[in-house]
Amino acid sequence: MTRHFLRDDDLSPAEQAEVLALAKRLKADRFAARPFEGPRAVAVIFDKPTLRTQASFTAGIAELGGYPMLVDGHLAQIGTRESVADTARVLGRMVEAVVWRTFGQDRIEEMAAHAGVPVVNALTDDFHPCQLLADLQTIEEHKGRLAGLTVVFLGDTASNMSHSFLLAGATAGMHVRVSGPAGFAPAAAVLADAQALAGTTGGSAAFVPDAVEAVTDADVVVTDTWVSMGKEGEADARQAPFLPYALDAVLLAHARDDAIVLHCLPAYRGKEIAAEVIDGPRSAVWDEAENRLHAQKALLTWLAEHQP
Repeated sequence: MTRHFLRDDDLSPAEQAEVLALAKRLKADRFAARPFEGPRAVAVIFDKPTLRTQASFTAGIAELGGYPMLVDGHLAQIGTRESVADTARVLGRMVEAVVWRTFGQDRIEEMAAHAGVPVVNALTDDFHPCQLLADLQTIEEHKGRLAGLTVVFLGDTASNMSHSFLLAGATAGMHVRVSGPAGFAPAAAVLADAQALAGTTGGSAAFVPDAVEAVTDADVVVTDTWVSMGKEGEADARQAPFLPYALDAVLLAHARDDAIVLHCLPAYRGKEIAAEVIDGPRSAVWDEAENRLHAQKALLTWLAEHQP
C-alpha cells in the first residue's frame, strides 16, 4: 500500500524516529541521499501563500537529485476546473510524489486516494506535519532528546499548528500542553487521538487555558501568528482575547531556565511574540526554519524507500 504523510500520526513512533535520524544525517551531509536522481519530478502545489515551504521543498527536491515541478494552485483550480481525483490520476502518471499546500484535509485525503504515488501534506486547515518534523529535529538538537520533555503551544489552539503539536509531540513521547482563549480549543477528536497515542508512548496531551499554568516548567515554548491563513477577517477581533498568550519575557520566565522558543514564521513582533524573545538567546527559530529543508528531505527519502 502506498505510504503518504497527511497528518503527524501517519508515522509510528519508531518511523518518526527513523525520519528524524535521517534528517540529522542529511543536515551533516546534504547530498547523502539521491532518491530522485534522474532527475525525476515531484509535483509541489500551492493553493495558499508560502515562502519557507516553497523554498525548502524546491531546494530539497533538487538536492535529492530530482526536479521540483511547481504548480500554481490558482491556475490549476484543483477541485473546481477538474476534480481532485482526476488531477491525482494525471499527476500520478508523471511524478514520483505530490506535495500539496491546500485547504480542507478532505482534499489531500482524496488526492492520496487516487494518486498512486506518495502524497505529502505541506499544510492544510487541520494539520502542518512537515513543520512539526522540523520542530522536533530542532528540539532534539538543542535538548538531546524528545521523550519526557514538556512542550507548550500558545495561541490559537484550534489551528493546524496546535493540532500537529498534539499529535507529533505525543508520537515522540513528549508532554504537550496547548494553551489558548475560550472559543479556540483544539478539535476534540484530535485531542482525544493525541491522548490515546500519548498513552502508548509515555507522553501526555492537554488543553490548559491559563497561559502561566501552561508555561510553568516548560522545556520548549512555541507560538504562532494569532491569525492563520483564511482568518484575516477576524484579525482585529482576535487581539484582545489572545493578548494573555503573547510570549514576552515575563511569561517566558515561568518556563525552565534553559527553555527554548520556537515560532514557525512569519512572526509579528509585538503581537504573539516580543522582539526580545524571538531575537533573544533562547530563540531557536532560525535553526527551526533551516530544518524544514533537512526534515522534508528525510521524509521524502523515507517515503521513497517505503513504497510497495
